[in-house]
Amino acid sequence: MGKLQSKISFHTAKYRADGSVEETGPVRAVRQHGPVHTDAVTSVAALKPELCVSGGRDKSVAVCSWRSGAVLQRFIGHEREVTKVTSALDSNRVFSASRDKTAMMWELHGTSGPSQHFPGHDLVITGLAVSPDGSQLCTGSRDNTVRKWDIETGECLGRAAISRNLVTHLCWVPGEPYVIQTSEDKTVRVWDSRGLRVAHTFPAKRHIQTCCDASQDGRYCLSSSSGSAGEGGEATLWDLRQTRNPVCEYRGHFQTTTSCVFLPQGPAWALAIATASCDSTVKVWDRDTAACLATLCLEGSGPLASLAVCDSSTLLCASFNSGIHILQLSNHADPVLEEVAVF
Repeated sequence: MGKLQSKISFHTAKYRADGSVEETGPVRAVRQHGPVHTDAVTSVAALKPELCVSGGRDKSVAVCSWRSGAVLQRFIGHEREVTKVTSALDSNRVFSASRDKTAMMWELHGTSGPSQHFPGHDLVITGLAVSPDGSQLCTGSRDNTVRKWDIETGECLGRAAISRNLVTHLCWVPGEPYVIQTSEDKTVRVWDSRGLRVAHTFPAKRHIQTCCDASQDGRYCLSSSSGSAGEGGEATLWDLRQTRNPVCEYRGHFQTTTSCVFLPQGPAWALAIATASCDSTVKVWDRDTAACLATLCLEGSGPLASLAVCDSSTLLCASFNSGIHILQLSNHADPVLEEVAVF
């Protein structure tokens, strides 16, 4: 069981233009709530205002109020570790994927058991994305396949296999029929979900691509890279309309960058992205200049697994050792990333 750390204070770091680091803190105490999962939290996603869904090594899927840390529902049905969770926008349905080779759908305010099963993969499911209209689900696996499913019937509508395409993550482009996919073969692919065909493959990176996200306007996508000892570990911005080369790279993590997300534009900062890493840090970057705006080290958290955007100033971060952390980006001229609670 991951042990919650006693957190009385914490430190942030701000990066000056000359590259030096200015330490700030200690700051305010972090609110402690009971842990949602009894082991590592592997994935977290925003659900509805003030709600989130998470999955972990304890095989459960939990729906929580991220403000209070209260568990509102717990879903039991997977036989092995939950690897990914997601939800349809403004929906009462959540989805999970697992090492048991299945994906499942769960109904908010329903029973604790799944309302739909999506079996068929030969290995662990490592990618999960639901269409914007909530009618279809895409899954990807280490079995080199991507599959499309009818959510209502559970029927597999399509299957595509590419040699060495060990899927690491999937995300659906808002308002589009396209699905972004990262892979252990170091590439980022854009799938056209209508025929489940690859519409584009970006130039291969030097390291395994671990995660992806799409911007709300459907123009850009992000991917993140594996790394160690300061090599790799970057995030990359790609333009979905001009797909020859990366637009920007964000370098500063010392180990694998496990998660990358676009942030809504805040009142006091430009367009930004956030990344989380196995080095226990979360970083916020200026999207266009790649300047690091803020860094927060979650001491004792172990590897960080997943980020979720709740609103224009609130992030959730899933960790292996200390649960789910609630982070806030302050509305100052120089943004500061602060941890305010953990559950």
